[in-house]
Amino acid sequence: MLLLFHNHKIGIFINMAAIEKKKIVSIGTMIILIVFLLIQFIPSSLPHKNPPVTGEPQWNSAETRSTFFKACADCHSNETVFPWYSTIAPVSWLVESDVRSGRKHFNISEWDQQEQKGDEAAEEVRHGSMPTGLYVLMHPQANLNAVEKKKFVEGLTATFGDSEHKRNEIKFE
Repeated sequence: MLLLFHNHKIGIFINMAAIEKKKIVSIGTMIILIVFLLIQFIPSSLPHKNPPVTGEPQWNSAETRSTFFKACADCHSNETVFPWYSTIAPVSWLVESDVRSGRKHFNISEWDQQEQKGDEAAEEVRHGSMPTGLYVLMHPQANLNAVEKKKFVEGLTATFGDSEHKRNEIKFE
């Protein structure tokens, strides 16, 4: 009889622990949901209206330009296509950061206004640094196959030059 009573207490203790766990999970879920809703009220620092295009490089071919717009232009031009999820925090913060950084480093839409680093474009694509993995995940059209990538690198080199070849000419002491 004592053994049955003891087992019953263990069963009650286990049920109480499961109920407490469910409460903690529910409270945690509610807190996450409330925080998610509250961060939606933080205003965007990047308007989803593109600045004007003031200049563009002289592309070596229409194909290079087309591939650039398919794989690079959302971050490296003033012709960004903002996807629906770019208005939802915290993803919007990542999109804003990538667009700001991309435009600052290399912006084909302001080719006439700032010093550009176009000669690095071919190297970035050649080494797989661009487009980034996260961008390709969200924009599968930017995932170039080996043939497309080779032609694109050749086109970028013909359009902008190639910093890798310049680096090979520099002698380090």
